[in-house]
Amino acid sequence: MLKGFGAKLKALFGMNTFDEQYFENLEDFLIEGDLGAKLAMDISDEVRKLAKSEKPKTQRDLQLLVKRLLSDKIRVFNPNLEEGSLTVFLILGVNGVGKTTSIAKLAQYYKQQGKQVLLAAADTFRAAAIDQLEVHAQRLGCRIVKQKSGSDPGSVVFDAITSAQARGEDLILVDTAGRMHNKENLLRELSKIDKIVKGRGIDDVHYKKFLVIDSTTGQNGISQAELFNQAVRLDALILTKYDSLAKGGALVQIGEKQNIPIAFVGTGETYKDMHPFDKDEFLDTLVGLAE
Repeated sequence: MLKGFGAKLKALFGMNTFDEQYFENLEDFLIEGDLGAKLAMDISDEVRKLAKSEKPKTQRDLQLLVKRLLSDKIRVFNPNLEEGSLTVFLILGVNGVGKTTSIAKLAQYYKQQGKQVLLAAADTFRAAAIDQLEVHAQRLGCRIVKQKSGSDPGSVVFDAITSAQARGEDLILVDTAGRMHNKENLLRELSKIDKIVKGRGIDDVHYKKFLVIDSTTGQNGISQAELFNQAVRLDALILTKYDSLAKGGALVQIGEKQNIPIAFVGTGETYKDMHPFDKDEFLDTLVGLAE
């Protein structure tokens, strides 16, 4: 658990002797928290330098110092829906990360803001994915655009945009295939969808691509973010299982290496458990400042 990692850091920060062993322990703890060897070394070296110049007097001073060093590596993305315009969110992610459930939670989040939300079942490779999204649509009272299993995903997206434009709806949440793609296949599939979205008059301001990753997977999440971001420029991440976040450092690594911000976090099982990402809260927990 991330809180356990934060507690370890807190205990380390509570020591008053800032000798070489102290900074080696700090580096080890940061690696254990999934920041990666290079980043952990860089942070530890920077803390060593700043500890000499700034002379932190309390445990909290040191925690705030590490928080400050990590802060510029994590960015937040706040998507704003423009009144009177249609926005398309393309939701990406490998099978098993909670992508379809995240779409349902996002639908609820925006419905609560009075938005008209349409679901597009463009994961046509799995009949179960279409059925699952349809169940969510019924429960949430959202419209859904779907075709039979095996249909062309681009065709579903075309129909969804055409339909939403005709009805004056605000937001389309597009479910996409969650097979673990190689880069070429992924690029080909998404390029086709891109062309269709833009061909229907949706510009970049109103078209965003989100990658759903499981917060607990650590290095796997990093490699997924790298693959998808290389294939198609991602706008932000959506994190599932955030309430049991174990690998917080992985998010710092993704921020530093891929420069991808975080938009939303899923924190539980119900439709209401989707929230905007709180950077301060995350960093406070990571460095042991959170109670």
